[in-house]
Amino acid sequence: MSKQTRLTAGDAELTINPDSGCRIESLRIGGTELLRQGERYGCFPMVPWCGRIELGQFRNGGEKHQLPLNSPPHAIHGTGRDAVWKAARTAAEADGDRTAAFTYELGDPWPYTGRVTQTFALTEDALTLQLGVETYDDSFPAQAGWHPWFHRSLDGGAPVRVDFAPEWQEERGEDHLPTGRRIGPTPGPWDDCFGMPGGVDVTLTWPEQLELKVASRAEWVVLYDEQAEAVCVEPQSGPPNGLNTHPRYVTPIEPLEIATTWTWRRL
Repeated sequence: MSKQTRLTAGDAELTINPDSGCRIESLRIGGTELLRQGERYGCFPMVPWCGRIELGQFRNGGEKHQLPLNSPPHAIHGTGRDAVWKAARTAAEADGDRTAAFTYELGDPWPYTGRVTQTFALTEDALTLQLGVETYDDSFPAQAGWHPWFHRSLDGGAPVRVDFAPEWQEERGEDHLPTGRRIGPTPGPWDDCFGMPGGVDVTLTWPEQLELKVASRAEWVVLYDEQAEAVCVEPQSGPPNGLNTHPRYVTPIEPLEIATTWTWRRL
């Protein structure tokens, strides 16, 4: 049986499962569950890449690497969600049961060694998540982000409304990868990546119940709402296939760091 970590602040309760990819299994506000339940749902970290990598292949200089095709014909969402993470700091360390940190070691099938750290900080009206990727040796391209599955409706209430103002949308090809062309934002349903150069700023509103804002200094966000049960708002450090099209290198002196804060209020 996996070991869960629970953080509490006021009437907010967060449940993390480090044995299941360090995913958030539950976020409850006043007893209401915000996240879709299930072993592939909740909110999982996407690391060391986000979304799809074309044919599971990427280059680092002259080296070409092949990753397992876990979403044929592509590789998707990284290896972190399938890893067992170790506690680096838990709620037991005299912080009022409000913070925790976990790590996992990069390795096969990822071709480089390094460490990923994820931290959680809960308050009565906000949750801040942070991811850091560092290398032990060679520099390599990487991405990081989160994939939350928010319930479309809370306790049978009206469906959620999604409000945001992106500067552009990445045109999506038939292979579900960005074509490289930027277009004006289109109406949903979405499985699309959007550019927000001023930082991710997306508001989810469950009418007469709750408003939740997803914010990040990252410039990219994927919106996915093609399922009836849930809506995904995914802040990430680069677009899908970004290891090939927008590589951000992790070096011995410059780790990759990303954070997101979710704030909420009752309506």
